[in-house]
Amino acid sequence: MKTITVVSGKGGTGKTSLTAALAALGNPVVLADCDVDAANLHLAVPHEKRKTNPFHGEKVARFLPDQCIRCGICLDVCRFEALSGLEVQRNPADDFLVIDPLMCEGCGVCAHVCPVDAIEMTEKQSGEWFLSDTGYGPMVHAKLGIGAENSGRLVTIVRNFANGIAQSGKGEFVIVDGSPGVGCPVISSLTGADFAVAVTEPTQSGRHDLERIRDLTAHFAIPTGVVINKWDLNLAMSEEIERWIDRSPMEMLGRIPYDPAFVQAQLDGRPVVEGSDNGLKDTIAGIWRRILQALQKDGSSVPVE
Repeated sequence: MKTITVVSGKGGTGKTSLTAALAALGNPVVLADCDVDAANLHLAVPHEKRKTNPFHGEKVARFLPDQCIRCGICLDVCRFEALSGLEVQRNPADDFLVIDPLMCEGCGVCAHVCPVDAIEMTEKQSGEWFLSDTGYGPMVHAKLGIGAENSGRLVTIVRNFANGIAQSGKGEFVIVDGSPGVGCPVISSLTGADFAVAVTEPTQSGRHDLERIRDLTAHFAIPTGVVINKWDLNLAMSEEIERWIDRSPMEMLGRIPYDPAFVQAQLDGRPVVEGSDNGLKDTIAGIWRRILQALQKDGSSVPVE
Protein backbone atom coordinates (compact mmCIF):
# COMPACT_ATOMS: atom_id res chain seq x y z
CA MET A 1 0.00 0.00 0.00
CA LYS A 2 1.24 3.46 -0.95
CA THR A 3 -0.14 6.79 0.19
CA ILE A 4 -0.14 9.78 -2.16
CA THR A 5 -1.13 13.12 -0.61
CA VAL A 6 -2.11 16.04 -2.83
CA VAL A 7 -1.46 19.45 -1.24
CA SER A 8 -1.40 23.11 -2.21
CA GLY A 9 -0.40 26.40 -0.66
CA LYS A 10 -3.95 27.74 -0.76
CA GLY A 11 -7.45 26.74 -1.79
CA GLY A 12 -8.61 27.00 -5.38
CA THR A 13 -5.48 25.76 -7.13
CA GLY A 14 -7.16 22.65 -8.56
CA LYS A 15 -5.98 20.25 -5.87
CA THR A 16 -9.30 18.46 -5.50
CA SER A 17 -9.90 18.23 -9.26
CA LEU A 18 -6.48 16.60 -9.68
CA THR A 19 -7.14 14.23 -6.76
CA ALA A 20 -10.39 13.05 -8.36
CA ALA A 21 -8.64 12.57 -11.71
CA LEU A 22 -5.83 10.53 -10.16
CA ALA A 23 -8.42 8.35 -8.41
CA ALA A 24 -10.08 7.60 -11.75
CA LEU A 25 -6.72 6.74 -13.34
CA GLY A 26 -5.53 4.61 -10.40
CA ASN A 27 -8.82 2.72 -9.97
CA PRO A 28 -9.23 0.86 -7.63
CA VAL A 29 -7.97 3.15 -4.86
CA VAL A 30 -9.00 4.31 -1.40
CA LEU A 31 -9.84 8.01 -1.25
CA ALA A 32 -9.46 10.24 1.82
CA ASP A 33 -10.66 13.84 1.85
CA CYS A 34 -8.57 15.40 4.59
CA ASP A 35 -9.56 18.97 3.78
CA VAL A 36 -12.15 18.74 6.55
CA ASP A 37 -12.58 22.50 6.98
CA ALA A 38 -13.92 22.79 3.42
CA ALA A 39 -14.37 19.22 2.18
CA ASN A 40 -15.40 19.07 -1.48
CA LEU A 41 -13.95 15.88 -2.96
CA HIS A 42 -17.43 14.39 -2.80
CA LEU A 43 -18.51 17.06 -5.30
CA ALA A 44 -16.02 15.78 -7.87
CA VAL A 45 -16.51 12.05 -7.36
CA PRO A 46 -19.85 10.23 -7.80
CA HIS A 47 -20.52 8.47 -4.50
CA GLU A 48 -23.09 6.86 -2.28
CA LYS A 49 -22.86 7.55 1.45
CA ARG A 50 -22.84 4.30 3.42
CA LYS A 51 -22.01 5.26 7.01
CA THR A 52 -22.09 8.43 9.13
CA ASN A 53 -20.14 8.85 12.38
CA PRO A 54 -20.16 11.74 14.88
CA PHE A 55 -16.95 13.59 15.66
CA HIS A 56 -16.43 14.96 19.17
CA GLY A 57 -13.46 17.25 18.88
CA GLU A 58 -13.89 19.64 21.78
CA LYS A 59 -15.49 20.06 25.19
CA VAL A 60 -17.92 22.60 26.58
CA ALA A 61 -18.79 23.53 30.17
CA ARG A 62 -22.11 22.33 31.63
CA PHE A 63 -23.71 23.76 34.76
CA LEU A 64 -25.08 21.49 37.51
CA PRO A 65 -27.47 23.84 39.39
CA ASP A 66 -28.28 21.47 42.26
CA GLN A 67 -24.65 21.58 43.42
CA CYS A 68 -24.02 25.32 43.00
CA ILE A 69 -23.47 27.41 46.17
CA ARG A 70 -23.50 30.68 44.21
CA CYS A 71 -19.99 31.74 45.17
CA GLY A 72 -19.34 33.39 41.79
CA ILE A 73 -15.70 32.26 41.52
CA CYS A 74 -16.29 30.84 38.05
CA LEU A 75 -17.59 34.21 36.82
CA ASP A 76 -14.33 35.88 37.84
CA VAL A 77 -11.98 33.43 36.10
CA CYS A 78 -13.66 33.02 32.69
CA ARG A 79 -11.60 35.04 30.19
CA PHE A 80 -13.99 34.41 27.31
CA GLU A 81 -17.11 35.92 28.93
CA ALA A 82 -18.95 32.65 28.41
CA LEU A 83 -20.44 32.72 31.89
CA SER A 84 -23.09 35.09 33.18
CA GLY A 85 -25.15 35.20 36.36
CA LEU A 86 -28.01 37.13 37.93
CA GLU A 87 -27.33 40.14 40.10
CA VAL A 88 -29.78 39.07 42.78
CA GLN A 89 -30.11 35.81 44.67
CA ARG A 90 -32.71 33.43 43.28
CA ASN A 91 -34.46 30.37 44.55
CA PRO A 92 -31.85 27.61 44.96
CA ALA A 93 -33.93 25.45 42.65
CA ASP A 94 -33.42 27.95 39.81
CA ASP A 95 -30.38 28.14 37.57
CA PHE A 96 -27.94 30.78 38.80
CA LEU A 97 -25.36 30.39 36.07
CA VAL A 98 -25.81 30.69 32.32
CA ILE A 99 -23.12 29.22 30.04
CA ASP A 100 -23.01 30.38 26.41
CA PRO A 101 -21.82 27.33 24.42
CA LEU A 102 -20.79 29.56 21.50
CA MET A 103 -18.48 31.62 23.71
CA CYS A 104 -17.09 28.71 25.73
CA GLU A 105 -13.60 27.69 24.57
CA GLY A 106 -13.60 24.47 26.57
CA CYS A 107 -10.52 25.43 28.59
CA GLY A 108 -12.01 23.94 31.78
CA VAL A 109 -10.81 26.65 34.19
CA CYS A 110 -14.33 27.21 35.56
CA ALA A 111 -14.70 23.51 36.37
CA HIS A 112 -11.22 23.46 37.92
CA VAL A 113 -11.85 26.32 40.35
CA CYS A 114 -15.42 25.39 41.36
CA PRO A 115 -15.22 24.26 45.03
CA VAL A 116 -18.31 22.04 44.79
CA ASP A 117 -17.93 20.58 41.27
CA ALA A 118 -21.01 22.39 39.99
CA ILE A 119 -19.48 22.63 36.49
CA GLU A 120 -18.39 19.68 34.40
CA MET A 121 -16.77 19.47 30.98
CA THR A 122 -18.76 17.46 28.44
CA GLU A 123 -17.93 16.41 24.91
CA LYS A 124 -19.45 18.48 22.14
CA GLN A 125 -20.14 17.14 18.65
CA SER A 126 -17.96 19.19 16.33
CA GLY A 127 -18.72 17.50 13.03
CA GLU A 128 -19.21 14.21 11.23
CA TRP A 129 -17.14 11.82 9.16
CA PHE A 130 -18.43 9.49 6.49
CA LEU A 131 -17.66 6.32 4.59
CA SER A 132 -18.91 6.31 1.00
CA ASP A 133 -18.73 4.02 -2.00
CA THR A 134 -17.44 5.38 -5.31
CA GLY A 135 -16.77 3.86 -8.70
CA TYR A 136 -13.05 3.97 -7.88
CA GLY A 137 -13.12 2.49 -4.38
CA PRO A 138 -14.11 3.50 -0.84
CA MET A 139 -13.95 7.17 0.15
CA VAL A 140 -13.57 8.50 3.68
CA HIS A 141 -14.54 12.14 4.10
CA ALA A 142 -15.73 14.49 6.80
CA LYS A 143 -17.44 17.76 7.63
CA LEU A 144 -16.21 19.96 10.45
CA GLY A 145 -18.78 22.20 12.11
CA ILE A 146 -18.67 25.96 11.53
CA GLY A 147 -16.14 27.51 13.88
CA ALA A 148 -15.24 24.11 15.34
CA GLU A 149 -11.68 23.28 16.34
CA ASN A 150 -9.41 20.21 16.34
CA SER A 151 -9.49 19.80 12.56
CA GLY A 152 -6.12 18.05 12.80
CA ARG A 153 -7.67 15.37 15.00
CA LEU A 154 -10.51 14.85 12.51
CA VAL A 155 -7.98 14.61 9.67
CA THR A 156 -6.20 11.88 11.62
CA ILE A 157 -9.44 9.92 11.98
CA VAL A 158 -10.16 10.17 8.24
CA ARG A 159 -6.60 9.23 7.27
CA ASN A 160 -6.30 6.31 9.68
CA PHE A 161 -9.65 4.85 8.67
CA ALA A 162 -8.71 5.09 4.98
CA ASN A 163 -5.38 3.39 5.70
CA GLY A 164 -7.17 0.61 7.54
CA ILE A 165 -9.44 0.00 4.55
CA ALA A 166 -6.45 -0.13 2.19
CA GLN A 167 -4.57 -2.52 4.47
CA SER A 168 -7.55 -4.87 4.36
CA GLY A 169 -6.92 -5.28 0.64
CA LYS A 170 -9.40 -2.78 -0.81
CA GLY A 171 -6.80 -0.78 -2.75
CA GLU A 172 -3.12 -0.57 -3.59
CA PHE A 173 -3.10 3.22 -3.24
CA VAL A 174 -4.53 5.67 -0.73
CA ILE A 175 -5.01 9.02 -2.46
CA VAL A 176 -5.42 11.86 0.01
CA ASP A 177 -6.92 15.23 -0.79
CA GLY A 178 -4.92 17.20 1.75
CA SER A 179 -5.68 20.48 3.47
CA PRO A 180 -4.29 23.66 1.87
CA GLY A 181 -1.50 25.65 3.49
CA VAL A 182 1.19 24.36 5.85
CA GLY A 183 -0.61 24.30 9.21
CA CYS A 184 -1.66 21.54 11.58
CA PRO A 185 -4.29 19.94 9.28
CA VAL A 186 -1.72 19.76 6.46
CA ILE A 187 0.87 18.12 8.68
CA SER A 188 -1.78 15.60 9.74
CA SER A 189 -2.69 15.04 6.06
CA LEU A 190 0.95 14.34 5.18
CA THR A 191 1.62 11.96 8.08
CA GLY A 192 2.65 8.58 6.70
CA ALA A 193 2.63 9.74 3.06
CA ASP A 194 4.96 7.99 0.64
CA PHE A 195 4.75 10.82 -1.89
CA ALA A 196 3.36 14.35 -1.95
CA VAL A 197 1.97 16.12 -4.99
CA ALA A 198 2.09 19.92 -4.70
CA VAL A 199 -0.35 21.74 -6.97
CA THR A 200 0.47 25.37 -7.74
CA GLU A 201 -0.46 28.18 -10.10
CA PRO A 202 1.89 30.42 -12.13
CA THR A 203 1.80 33.39 -9.77
CA GLN A 204 4.26 34.94 -7.37
CA SER A 205 2.20 33.73 -4.42
CA GLY A 206 2.15 30.25 -5.98
CA ARG A 207 5.95 30.27 -6.11
CA HIS A 208 6.12 31.41 -2.47
CA ASP A 209 3.65 28.70 -1.41
CA LEU A 210 5.85 26.08 -3.10
CA GLU A 211 8.78 27.19 -1.00
CA ARG A 212 6.74 26.66 2.18
CA ILE A 213 5.57 23.23 1.01
CA ARG A 214 9.16 22.30 0.12
CA ASP A 215 10.31 23.18 3.63
CA LEU A 216 7.45 21.20 5.18
CA THR A 217 7.83 18.02 3.14
CA ALA A 218 11.63 18.16 3.40
CA HIS A 219 11.31 18.35 7.20
CA PHE A 220 9.33 15.10 7.18
CA ALA A 221 11.50 13.56 4.42
CA ILE A 222 8.55 13.08 2.04
CA PRO A 223 9.47 12.97 -1.67
CA THR A 224 7.52 15.68 -3.48
CA GLY A 225 6.54 16.43 -7.05
CA VAL A 226 4.98 19.57 -8.50
CA VAL A 227 2.11 20.12 -10.91
CA ILE A 228 1.63 23.60 -12.37
CA ASN A 229 -2.06 24.12 -13.03
CA LYS A 230 -3.24 26.73 -15.57
CA TRP A 231 0.38 27.04 -16.64
CA ASP A 232 -0.47 28.78 -19.92
CA LEU A 233 -2.03 31.80 -18.18
CA ASN A 234 1.42 33.14 -17.26
CA LEU A 235 4.17 31.54 -19.34
CA ALA A 236 6.99 33.58 -17.84
CA MET A 237 6.07 32.67 -14.27
CA SER A 238 5.59 29.01 -15.20
CA GLU A 239 9.12 28.96 -16.62
CA GLU A 240 10.47 30.68 -13.51
CA ILE A 241 8.79 28.11 -11.25
CA GLU A 242 10.18 25.25 -13.35
CA ARG A 243 13.70 26.68 -13.09
CA TRP A 244 13.24 26.93 -9.33
CA ILE A 245 12.03 23.31 -9.18
CA ASP A 246 15.17 22.21 -11.05
CA ARG A 247 17.25 23.67 -8.20
CA SER A 248 15.07 22.20 -5.46
CA PRO A 249 14.65 18.66 -4.08
CA MET A 250 11.24 18.55 -5.75
CA GLU A 251 10.62 17.10 -9.18
CA MET A 252 8.48 18.37 -12.01
CA LEU A 253 5.49 16.11 -12.64
CA GLY A 254 3.71 18.06 -15.34
CA ARG A 255 1.79 21.11 -16.49
CA ILE A 256 -1.97 21.33 -16.89
CA PRO A 257 -3.39 24.06 -19.16
CA TYR A 258 -6.36 26.23 -18.33
CA ASP A 259 -9.44 24.46 -19.64
CA PRO A 260 -13.18 25.08 -19.08
CA ALA A 261 -13.55 21.27 -19.02
CA PHE A 262 -12.61 21.41 -15.34
CA VAL A 263 -15.60 23.63 -14.59
CA GLN A 264 -17.91 21.37 -16.56
CA ALA A 265 -16.58 18.31 -14.75
CA GLN A 266 -17.31 19.98 -11.40
CA LEU A 267 -20.83 20.81 -12.55
CA ASP A 268 -21.29 17.20 -13.66
CA GLY A 269 -19.83 15.83 -10.42
CA ARG A 270 -17.23 13.66 -12.13
CA PRO A 271 -13.42 13.55 -12.59
CA VAL A 272 -12.24 15.63 -15.54
CA VAL A 273 -10.51 12.63 -17.16
CA GLU A 274 -13.88 11.00 -17.74
CA GLY A 275 -15.49 12.24 -20.94
CA SER A 276 -12.60 14.56 -21.79
CA ASP A 277 -11.34 14.22 -25.35
CA ASN A 278 -9.21 17.35 -25.68
CA GLY A 279 -5.89 15.96 -24.45
CA LEU A 280 -6.47 16.60 -20.74
CA LYS A 281 -6.74 12.90 -19.97
CA ASP A 282 -3.39 12.21 -21.66
CA THR A 283 -1.78 15.10 -19.78
CA ILE A 284 -3.00 13.93 -16.37
CA ALA A 285 -2.26 10.30 -17.24
CA GLY A 286 1.34 11.37 -17.84
CA ILE A 287 1.41 12.96 -14.38
CA TRP A 288 0.06 9.73 -12.87
CA ARG A 289 2.79 7.70 -14.61
CA ARG A 290 5.48 9.98 -13.25
CA ILE A 291 4.03 9.63 -9.74
CA LEU A 292 4.24 5.84 -10.07
CA GLN A 293 7.81 6.12 -11.34
CA ALA A 294 8.70 8.27 -8.33
CA LEU A 295 7.22 5.65 -6.01
CA GLN A 296 9.37 3.00 -7.70
CA LYS A 297 12.53 4.82 -6.75
CA ASP A 298 12.28 3.55 -3.18
CA GLY A 299 12.63 -0.02 -4.46
CA SER A 300 8.97 -0.97 -4.12
CA SER A 301 7.12 -2.99 -6.73
CA VAL A 302 4.68 -0.37 -7.96
CA PRO A 303 3.45 -1.22 -11.46
CA VAL A 304 3.86 1.52 -14.06
CA GLU A 305 1.34 1.22 -16.85
